[in-house]
Amino acid sequence: MIRWGLVAIALAACPVLAKPAQLPEGARYVAMGSSFAAGPGVGPNTPETPSRCGRGVLNYPNLLAEKLKLSLVDATCSGATTEHVLGPWNEVPAQIESVTADARLVTITIGGNDVNFVGNIFAAACEQMAKPDPRCRTWRDIGEDVWQGDEERMRRIVREVRERAPQARIVFVDYITVLPPKGACAAVPISEMRMKQSRDAAKRLAKLTAKVAREEGAELLRFSSLSKKHAPCSAEPWSNGMTAPQGDGIPVHPNRAGHAAAAQALADFLD
Repeated sequence: MIRWGLVAIALAACPVLAKPAQLPEGARYVAMGSSFAAGPGVGPNTPETPSRCGRGVLNYPNLLAEKLKLSLVDATCSGATTEHVLGPWNEVPAQIESVTADARLVTITIGGNDVNFVGNIFAAACEQMAKPDPRCRTWRDIGEDVWQGDEERMRRIVREVRERAPQARIVFVDYITVLPPKGACAAVPISEMRMKQSRDAAKRLAKLTAKVAREEGAELLRFSSLSKKHAPCSAEPWSNGMTAPQGDGIPVHPNRAGHAAAAQALADFLD
């Protein structure tokens, strides 16, 4: 027999998780991450930013800041690894330095370059070329130590953000889907074996990001899942294959539609 009185008392005693406070207009928003956040080729580069970082004016941080009327500090940089978030990268300061005590939102899209995710997709495409491009590099097998290091630094990023900005919402935005969920795709001409290996790497990266977010108390926008039906070769691709139209991103990266979708998904997520 259920003792409803005791159940009511127990429920009343349970702590209720408070809904995060709504971000006020003008709140400081810091965006950190690699090219999947920076948006190279998605419109012109943001003025007065390092040209090699490729911070497109139509990247998701800019679009989100416009939607929610936030004060954006875009620290993203193409080619960045977790090490470049935590420390300087030649002339580019450590991205984490942009996180100050008044930050109320920090978004993070990072970890893919640590495990050569896109680099290996390019290498796989080079393997199929009759006459490889001089810029081609060979496929890199990624060891467990590399994945472990990626995870450890992602955890450090969350902890350092929380220490610097205790009131900030910390949101991981995982990597957009750039490979078809199954089968081959003419826009990404790589072998069946490399396609499987690359899909496995994408899945592992998404799981790693989710694990870090869950265990470190950060939030997670599963953009990998939201974009699954919008890979190259789909009816409405949010990312490019091995070629990209002028002004609409770069190969194997989100296009304008992808960044717009990420910004809208984030706006809904944060509401």
